[in-house]
Formats: sequence, structure tokens, C-alpha cells
Amino acid sequence: MKNWLSPRSTAGLALIAVALIALPFVAGMGGQAWIRIVNFAILYIFLALGLNIVVGFAGLLDLGYIAFYAVGAYTWALLASPHFGLHWPVWAILPIGALVACLFGVLLGSPTLKLRGDYLAIVTLGFGEIVRIFMNNLNAPINITNGPQGITLIDPVSIAGLKFAGSTPFLGLTLTGAHKYYFLLVALAILVVVINLRLQHSRIGRAWQAIREDEVAAKAVGINTRNIKLLAFAMGASFGGIAGGVFAAMQGFVSPESFSLIESIMVLAMVVLGGMGHIPGVILGAILLSVLPEVLRYSVTPVQMALFGKTLVDPESLRMLIFGLALVLVMRFKPNGLWPAPESRRPAEATR
Repeated sequence: MKNWLSPRSTAGLALIAVALIALPFVAGMGGQAWIRIVNFAILYIFLALGLNIVVGFAGLLDLGYIAFYAVGAYTWALLASPHFGLHWPVWAILPIGALVACLFGVLLGSPTLKLRGDYLAIVTLGFGEIVRIFMNNLNAPINITNGPQGITLIDPVSIAGLKFAGSTPFLGLTLTGAHKYYFLLVALAILVVVINLRLQHSRIGRAWQAIREDEVAAKAVGINTRNIKLLAFAMGASFGGIAGGVFAAMQGFVSPESFSLIESIMVLAMVVLGGMGHIPGVILGAILLSVLPEVLRYSVTPVQMALFGKTLVDPESLRMLIFGLALVLVMRFKPNGLWPAPESRRPAEATR
């Protein structure tokens, strides 16, 4: 407690708070698109922190994590759109979305308790694809998800009569929908980070770490590995469900195309690149892999025009080439991630 109340810590927290408040207005100088990019970066932080529980804390490789994102998004879409004529409030839908995603996490975890490594990866990959295909085909004989057309006209977030869609004047400023969603996402992100920190340093977090290091030894010392692994899947899935619900509200539209395998791989790359099991590292990885590709998207064409007077390489292809090369180089020279956990650095330092 004394460390948090020291003058240096107080000043640091104050600077972070000021930076977070100013960020959307600074980003907005480049257009509303950049505020939306920041908002999606925060959504990816949710997803990366949720997957970090499964992969980083418990050491269980999950390639189907995006399925829980889809479950949360479709839960919001079905309960807050004209599709079924339901328009439930945010305080009811978000917990329901987290609970439904949590149940799907248990459904995924139950048959995979004895699997590890490549086998677990294949099963979770299949689960993610099954969920996406179901969403794509559940429009007959009863139209539940509207199939590949997706669900439109989804209600935005509304809190105490304040709708997050459209602009709102506030203290001489005009807050757009993107601004309002930013502050909502920051508040949720702080809550998610606090929960992750509490989990990491709890008895459950230490049990996850023991399973990650040696499951046989963990079972020998009395840890109920079955329940602890199921809890990892359930907790990780719940964060994905929350992120999916906010995504559906922000977009006003969901379709199966938003939940492809490449999204799962991207979230896993964020966890690995930042540093598995290290919350600040995972946040860093999520920010880098969600923002830098967009920076490249907007800069590739102008740079080619300035150097060659024309576009030689398709911007999307060049963007992904640079992006992939950067990932390879980072993994080659920083195999534990850009910001690994302190305990993961010690063995490497001891061998030098």
C-alpha cells in the first residue's frame, strides 16, 4: 500500500490518467478512424488478457479463442436488435454474454482435459471453426443468426439515458460515439486488468502456474487439475464474451466473417509477442499488433509514391509482409516476448 501512495507512484498514476483522457482527442486530430483504431486496440487487449489466462497462466494452447468473442457478439445482437424484437439494457446483456461465453468455455474445456500441445491446439481450432460455421448456417429451419447476412440495426450502448451513438456536447467539447465508447472501453479495461492481477497472485493463479510448469507434479501435491483447467477456460472465455458484446454494440452489425481463424491467430500472436503470462507484456503485444498494421496501411502507399512516383506493391500485401517479417525477427531475437515476465528472464540470464 505504501508503494502505491508514494509521491512517485501518485505522480505516475496521474500522468497515465491525463494521457488516457487526452488520447482520443489527440488521435481524433487525424480523423475519427484513428479513434476507432484505438477502440479496437482496447478490445484486443480484452481478448489478449483473456487468452493469456489459458495460454500464459495455465499453459494450454487455444487456437479457437475467437469463438468466445463470437458468442458474446451474437448474444448482444440477439438481445438488443429488431431480429427478435428484444432491446435489453447493457447491464443485463453484458453479464449474460460473459456467462454464455463462460459456458462455452466449459464445453470446450471438458473434452480436452487430457489433451496438451498439438492435440489440444487441433481440437480448439476445430471448436472455433464449428462455432463460426454454426453462426453461418443457423438461419434454417429457424432463423436464429440470419446466416451469412448477419444481424443489423443492433442497439448501441445506452447508460442512464445517454446513448453512445451520435454526438453529445460536454463541457464545450463535442463527444462523438467513438469518444464515448473509448471511455467505456478504458473503464472496462482497467477492471479487466485488476481482475487479471488479482487472479495471477491468488491461489488459483499459482495453481495455474504449477499446471503450466508440470501437470503431474501439480496433481501430486493435491491440485485438482481438472477443475483448475476448466476454470482457466471459463475465465478466459468470459473476457472474450464481454469484448464481443461491446464489439457488436460499436459496429451495429455482426456476421460470421468477423470471427475467422486468422483472428484467433492474431490474438495468440499478441500474447506470445508481448510475453506469455506477463500482463503488461500482453497489453503491449495487443497494442502493437492492433495499431502498427493500421499505421502501415495508411503509410505504405504514400511512401511508395514519394520514393518511386507510383505504387509498385499492393499496400495490403506489403503491409502483411512487413508485419510478418517483424514478427519473425522479434521471435528470433526475443523468444520470451518483448516484455517477458521477470521469472522467465532469469534462466536466460543465468546461462550467459
